Amino acid sequence: MNTPWDPTTPGLLRLPSGRLLRGRGLRNGLPEGQRPTFALYLLGRTPPEVEWESRWVRWPDFRLPADRPAARAALAEALERAETERVELACGGGLGRTGTALACLAVLDGIPGTEAVGYIREHYAPRAVETPWQRRFIRRFR
Repeated sequence: MNTPWDPTTPGLLRLPSGRLLRGRGLRNGLPEGQRPTFALYLLGRTPPEVEWESRWVRWPDFRLPADRPAARAALAEALERAETERVELACGGGLGRTGTALACLAVLDGIPGTEAVGYIREHYAPRAVETPWQRRFIRRFR
C-alpha cells in the first residue's frame, strides 16, 4: 500500500467513503509535496510525460469526454485506485473538466447526481463544473 495523501495537500477532495483524490490545473504547475502514484488527465490533446502511472481521457476544454464509456471506465479505475493510492485528476485549469470528473466520482461513491455539483463546489472548488452540459452530464451519470 502506498502512503496516502497528506490531508493538507492543496486541491484534495475527500469523498463520503473516505477516499482522497487531488484535483489540479496543469497550467498551475506541480505543487510541492507528495506526488501522485496514478493520474487521470482530462485533456483535448496528449498530456505531458510524467514520472508516475497515468491515463488520458480525451476531453476538450468546456466540453464532455469524447468517448463516454471509456471515460466512465477510467473514472471507475481512479475511484478504485484511490482506496490505496494517491490519485490525481487534472485538466488545464482544474475546474471544469476536473470538477466534472470529481463530481462523477462522487456519484460513483454514492452521492445522488442531483447533489454532486454542490458537493464538489463545497468540498473542492466553488467554481468547479463550468457549463450547463457538464452539469447535465453529472446528473445523468451512472
